Amino acid sequence: MQNALVAYAAEEGAAHNPLIPAWYDIIWSAVCFVVILFLFWKVALPRMKKLLDERAAAIEGNIAKADEAQRKAEAALEEYTAQLAAARKEAGEIRDAAREDGRKIVAEAKETAAAEAARLTAAAHAQIEAERQAALVSLRSEVGTLALDLAGGVIGETLSDDAKAQAVVDRFLAELEASEPETAAR
Repeated sequence: MQNALVAYAAEEGAAHNPLIPAWYDIIWSAVCFVVILFLFWKVALPRMKKLLDERAAAIEGNIAKADEAQRKAEAALEEYTAQLAAARKEAGEIRDAAREDGRKIVAEAKETAAAEAARLTAAAHAQIEAERQAALVSLRSEVGTLALDLAGGVIGETLSDDAKAQAVVDRFLAELEASEPETAAR
């Protein structure tokens, strides 16, 4: 049977080229092609065009939304930057005002401390002077009494005259005070 097929193919091949189809195959193929082309042109192509137009519109809408969002983001960034700059400026002003207030407080504290120190020094000087005067008065009376007692012991008589005794004591103390600067100078 195989020999018969080979022989039939050899007879057919000599008369007809197998690469070139028969005329009825070409006609039916052309009819099928035209029908498929017509259906594609009327059904599939409009649907694809509609789908592509919808997709293009959606993409353009998304691009427009993205551009609007970008503009809003840039505007918000500019506003944020402006607010940040204003806040930094305000913080700088507050910091400078706080420094100035600190300087004023320190200056006032120094002035108050200096005034208090001057007052305390003046009060101490006044107290020292008062104690000095009190010591001088006490010393005059004690030295006067001792001097009179000693003078009375040396002379052998009591000095009962208070005015005379007071004059002697004052002269003695004046001589003593006059001799102090000379001793301090040496």
